[in-house]
Amino acid sequence: MILRTILLSALVVFSVPHLMGEDRLPNILVILADDLGYGDLSCYGASRISTPNIDLLAKEGMKMSDAHSAASLCSPSRYGVLTGKAPWRLHKKGNGYRIASGQPTMASFLKEHGYVSAAIGKWHLGYSKDWNQLPITGPLEVGFDYHFGVPQNHNDSTRAFIENHDLVGRKPGEEFRIVKGQDFPDGLAEPRVDDQVDTALTNKAVDFIRKNAGGPFFLYFTPCAPHTHVTPAEDFRGTSKAGLYGDHIQELDAHVGTLLRTLEDLELTEETIVIFTSDNGSTPKDFKGTHGVKLNLASEAGEVRKKFRTAKEDAKKMGHVTNGIWKDGKGHPYEGGHRVPFVVRWPGKIAAGSESDALLTLTDLFATAADLIDQELPENGAEDSFSVLPVFLGEGEPERSAIFIQGDGKDEAISVCAGQWKLIARAEGSELYDLSQDPGESNNLLEEKPEVAARLRAALDEAESKGRTRP
Repeated sequence: MILRTILLSALVVFSVPHLMGEDRLPNILVILADDLGYGDLSCYGASRISTPNIDLLAKEGMKMSDAHSAASLCSPSRYGVLTGKAPWRLHKKGNGYRIASGQPTMASFLKEHGYVSAAIGKWHLGYSKDWNQLPITGPLEVGFDYHFGVPQNHNDSTRAFIENHDLVGRKPGEEFRIVKGQDFPDGLAEPRVDDQVDTALTNKAVDFIRKNAGGPFFLYFTPCAPHTHVTPAEDFRGTSKAGLYGDHIQELDAHVGTLLRTLEDLELTEETIVIFTSDNGSTPKDFKGTHGVKLNLASEAGEVRKKFRTAKEDAKKMGHVTNGIWKDGKGHPYEGGHRVPFVVRWPGKIAAGSESDALLTLTDLFATAADLIDQELPENGAEDSFSVLPVFLGEGEPERSAIFIQGDGKDEAISVCAGQWKLIARAEGSELYDLSQDPGESNNLLEEKPEVAARLRAALDEAESKGRTRP
């Protein structure tokens, strides 16, 4: 691992346990953006978009260059974050992932050790089927103490928020029903306002932090930006040089800034480890599946109703490259689908301005949380989670042969990443790339380097047969 440290003196290097002292465990804030690409932040090279608050996190902490989501799609990726288990083990296609009853999650694990937790934002891991039979079960049943969120996506047909066990704005005495061809569901008095969704989520996150300032708390904050619909709030329209899409990312950055200022106001900055990343890569092309939906907007300024349909295309024409140098994007096994931005800050523990090219995957967050509080992982969970806290502290990186990523939403392709090498393993038509020479994954070396492909395939076969990768 190459670890470049600008301010090495800021790094406190001593044993991990009790870094906060005997009486104080660190707060944990995970910010998981939705479909944010590797090239979408100015600290990762974006020149048409400005993200000063996320850049500040990188300046005051560590920026990772080889971080990967658990999958190239939203739902399986989020499953991997919360369970520490690789979603490809479920052999399930698409986005309909759910956490099994009794399965350990980061939230349930941290709750056992004194944490209060909240899932605020996009959930996309399922609720009980009939929303007219209360309680609607979901995040609170897998360990969270509070939930306020969007069921699937910013563009989902529910047009509703859920708070804890019920819909927000349900009409008393009426059934909630999604009616085909109808703009808004029956039984919902207060449909979500599309250009105010992340503002509402941020306000709830601020409330949670303030109410739980005595800590320790775990906040899993999952804003909807910049997922389709690309509907930035009025104050951010026209503020970037990448059209509506860039404006949406700049709004996301502003909400991150709100949370950071809240921590500062409550004197919690040094007591909170903050992780900012994305659930998967961005979609280079506009998603047309919900273009016929009638937007519910607080403001008509900036032709949002017209421009949201071509936001990605417009950003590209303006010179913005959403996934940087990496090929393809969301839903694909190539790097653009799963290599994600990742910055982490913990003042006094993580060296300010440091960078690392250590390999990590978002399933590692579970084990990292356990390491933070000096606790053993549950034996029946976090099967594919390795602590990367030593990476953050400049003390080394996990001993593993590779990471394994669910790489495609339509087949069972798995990306096997190990240093410079990348195998896309399929039942038919596997591919091998040397990312050090070919970051665009254009030169398939499967026939030229069969021994490398065989080694990576063997690592995948071993991971599958053992049912876990962690010791």
